[in-house]
Amino acid sequence: MNSQFRVDSDAYDDFMGRYSRQLAVRFAEFAGASSGMRALDVGAGTGALTGELVARGASVAAVDPSPEFVAAFGTRFPDVEVHEAPADELPFEDGAFDLALAQLVVAFVPDGPAAVAEMARVARRIAVCMWGVAEVDMFVAIDRTAEAIGASNLAEPRRYRTRHEIDGLLAPLGEVESAELDVTTAYRDYDEFWQTLQRGVGPAGHWIASLDAEAHERAHDELHRQLGSPDGPFELNARAFAAAVTPA
Repeated sequence: MNSQFRVDSDAYDDFMGRYSRQLAVRFAEFAGASSGMRALDVGAGTGALTGELVARGASVAAVDPSPEFVAAFGTRFPDVEVHEAPADELPFEDGAFDLALAQLVVAFVPDGPAAVAEMARVARRIAVCMWGVAEVDMFVAIDRTAEAIGASNLAEPRRYRTRHEIDGLLAPLGEVESAELDVTTAYRDYDEFWQTLQRGVGPAGHWIASLDAEAHERAHDELHRQLGSPDGPFELNARAFAAAVTPA
């Protein structure tokens, strides 16, 4: 599995949970999740999407390849069936679900089409979403910082980060429904933002961790500048591209 997510669940929640919990509300609505549905959360992580599906009255099962996340998930959702499994090897029978959803997952799986095919095997309707790059303030600022200090940020996966790519991933299965899902998250100050990056989560956290002491200090100052030199509370925006299909 992707080593960028072999991290403590609290670290993930601190870094990305503040975004993904908001996204889950919009994604579940877009996908058509509703009470009484049997839903599968693929790449469930620490459970942001599962929490929203449960709140909507769905009967939920989940999979994630990270043992750390599966353990935390089991503590948070003791009544939800969860398996440690990759997206392209789902441990369920054909047609077991009404809906299978993958939130912020497909860019990080080794084989996106294989994962989508597995979702289509086990569910009658599937939906996926993934952050853009140019549409996410944090990612834009990090890219510009990396360029400014001459420290390449090559760890960031750039697959399935546009509407065209997301739609194309599902297009072989049938007519695709698309949406842009926007969220805004707040930080107390720049120190809080910087601390979330230093927890080593995902490509951004791994990039920060890869820097030597001098580059680390330069990144701290340059990223502050790229974010507009906030002095006190500030907000960042993020847009995810979503697609859904009901295979014929």
